[in-house]
Amino acid sequence: MRREFLFLGIGLVLLFLTACRDSSPYPYVQLNVEDRGAVVAVERAPGKLPLRVAVAAVISPKATFDTYSPLLDYLARRLDRPVELLQRPTYAEINELLRTGQADVGFVCGGAFVEGEREGYLELLVVPEINGQITYQSLIIVPADSPLWNFADLRGRRFAFSDPLSNSGRLYVQYRLLQMGESPESFFDETIYTYSHDNSIRAVAEAIVDGASVDSLVFEALLRAEPNLASRLRVIERSPRFGIPPVVVHPALDTTLKNALRQALLEMNRDTQGKQALQALHVDHFTPPNSATYEDIRRMAAQVRGWQK
Repeated sequence: MRREFLFLGIGLVLLFLTACRDSSPYPYVQLNVEDRGAVVAVERAPGKLPLRVAVAAVISPKATFDTYSPLLDYLARRLDRPVELLQRPTYAEINELLRTGQADVGFVCGGAFVEGEREGYLELLVVPEINGQITYQSLIIVPADSPLWNFADLRGRRFAFSDPLSNSGRLYVQYRLLQMGESPESFFDETIYTYSHDNSIRAVAEAIVDGASVDSLVFEALLRAEPNLASRLRVIERSPRFGIPPVVVHPALDTTLKNALRQALLEMNRDTQGKQALQALHVDHFTPPNSATYEDIRRMAAQVRGWQK
């Protein structure tokens, strides 16, 4: 299934690039070939360095491309430079692109952010507000007809995580188990990684796994898009509210670029094209970050990973 999604996404990317080549002065590239990422094609305006935007496949590759395309168009126009989309299947790879300067800005989850922040190569740029909130939750879901009704019932079952660095897709469950004196290895019979929240949701709906932890925002958006899924799923636990997945940059990013990028994102809701991009992202608008919003994620990560103060 993953390979089929991959090839479908590549075909759509090539079609999109061909269609837009004559109409956009700054076309961008989708990097998404054979799990690890590779360049498809890109045209660059002479003398203009591209803004490199890194996105992990929180949702599947095709859905990610469709979701972020309007944003990239907006940024290309607003910053007057080409924009490249760098898509990778894991948060660790997105963090590495930002750490090494291969990407300028990234869309990551809270777990990946606090990891990079601790190591000194990530800082908050802006945060999205969605449905009037700058927080979200981890949801523990099971098939609708499952005999499981609470988290403890998942003992000895098959469970899906989305990504090793995901807050809602793994860290919350690790922390939850730590408080019980357990670990994923001791508590579950088997765990798998799906590398996207929509894949985790579908794995539960198809009863491939007995349960999964998923991003509440992705869960709600997917059920709006595919209402029939609602009858096949049941939420058995909701986490406390955490800081919403942020937009981040390397602290050493050029100050002029950093400020221009921040301003462009903060002012999207005042621009016609920006508003359309926000609608595609299901974001109300971007807001200045409040570091304290991520303190609970920092605390969980410190305990789970054994970080010393």
